Amino acid sequence: MNALNSLMDGFGTALTPLNLLWAAVGVLLGTAIGVLPGIGPAMAVALLLPVTYGLDPIGAFIMFAGIYYGAMFGGSTTSILLNTPGESAAVVAAMEGNPMAKSGRGAQALAAAAVGHFAGGMVGTILLVALAPTVADLAVDIGAPDYFAIMVLAFIAVTSVLGSSRIRGMASLLIGLTIGLVGLDQMTGQQRLTFGSLQLADGIDVVIVAVGLFAIGEALWVAAHLRRRPPEPIPVGRPWLGRADLRRTWKSWARGPFIGFPFGAIPAGGAEIPTFLSYVTEKRLSKHKDEWGKGAIEGVAGPESAASASAAGTLVSMLTLGLPTTAVAAVMLAAFQQYGIQPGPLLFEREPDLVWGLIASLFVGMVLLLALNLPLAPVWAKLLRIPRPYLYAGIMFFAAVGAYAVGGEVIDLVILLIIGLIGFGMRRYGLPVLPAVIGVILGPAAEQQLRRALQISDGSVAGLVDTPFSVTVYAVVVLLLAWPLVRRALPRKG
Repeated sequence: MNALNSLMDGFGTALTPLNLLWAAVGVLLGTAIGVLPGIGPAMAVALLLPVTYGLDPIGAFIMFAGIYYGAMFGGSTTSILLNTPGESAAVVAAMEGNPMAKSGRGAQALAAAAVGHFAGGMVGTILLVALAPTVADLAVDIGAPDYFAIMVLAFIAVTSVLGSSRIRGMASLLIGLTIGLVGLDQMTGQQRLTFGSLQLADGIDVVIVAVGLFAIGEALWVAAHLRRRPPEPIPVGRPWLGRADLRRTWKSWARGPFIGFPFGAIPAGGAEIPTFLSYVTEKRLSKHKDEWGKGAIEGVAGPESAASASAAGTLVSMLTLGLPTTAVAAVMLAAFQQYGIQPGPLLFEREPDLVWGLIASLFVGMVLLLALNLPLAPVWAKLLRIPRPYLYAGIMFFAAVGAYAVGGEVIDLVILLIIGLIGFGMRRYGLPVLPAVIGVILGPAAEQQLRRALQISDGSVAGLVDTPFSVTVYAVVVLLLAWPLVRRALPRKG
């Protein structure tokens, strides 16, 4: 009841005309910036940090929250329409959303994503209000062996459900893990795969990898085949979800938050793992298995709902522990410190107006985001009516701008082209792209947690399975690996 009363007070703060204005500005800016490949929510919040110096803390953080959610939706817009993820959490949306767009169902994919973001954000924020102290306690108890087990589960699951074969999935994952090794060893400081280049010492940014593999690889692939087939504008289709679409998506929207929220609240890779685990879950439960890879709407609805709930989950450990679990949370933590406020267990007592105003503004931001983006879905989808040569030339341009914006170095453009050529080669030989991106995102973190776990156990491999949580996760991994063999051994019906 105390939390509910505090939330009501928070709505009183969030619904003032000025704070409503900041929420609307944040959602609009976030969506617009999220649509640009390479400029994700973290960069958007970082770029706008100096702009908020003159604002009061409550208004600033309400705007930041709007930017966060808006940029996540904007990233999924380009991911669905142009196969160009605006940020890493939108990578999974391209798997089914882009085939939907190519078949003239781009507006339906965007509508499924918009409602998914709304549902995930609402449920995630309700869970944030109800479960913040409990989830914070769980996050404190999870150690390095548990993190590593979660990441192994992600690697195994992504290679076993994507592509035409597990071997190709594993090959794609190894490409990603190799790219993730580039840079300085986090523990010893030694250079790895930098070829003597100082610019590579910081590693290759995941946004450049995602944009290179998806956007540049796709553009080169299309360019290589344009002469064989005359380019045709892609039909937009009707703009709203039909009854059949709603029947297929409502369960995915409902499941997503319960996958996304826990992963957002613990430091286990942000929204990337839950979006992809939601994809795996929806594929396993789907009655339309023949549509997967060709445009299954559940593959958009579930992951987008999980991503939005994960965003709410990241605020749990940031507000209650001062522990940022994503890049956006880290930038927001810096913003708190800029105002002389230290997030942690006492924040709810010392700054109740700020905390509950921020949480209430998340509900307001979700409504604004849905109201803004549902009517715009057919407008965004009309991007696909541009003839392919012009469309993919535009994608190449925005991809290059996004990659250059990441670090402001010319070498980033060279790396983008090289990774784009790798993406082209992967399409040529039938390797799925997502395992490579997952390898780049989670590989360095998995290596760090593995080494940390082995240090704690004095090099004993048994230290990786010395907690009930890690044993449970490895049991799931074994089931995933063994299930195809077990299924073959089972007697077939009829």
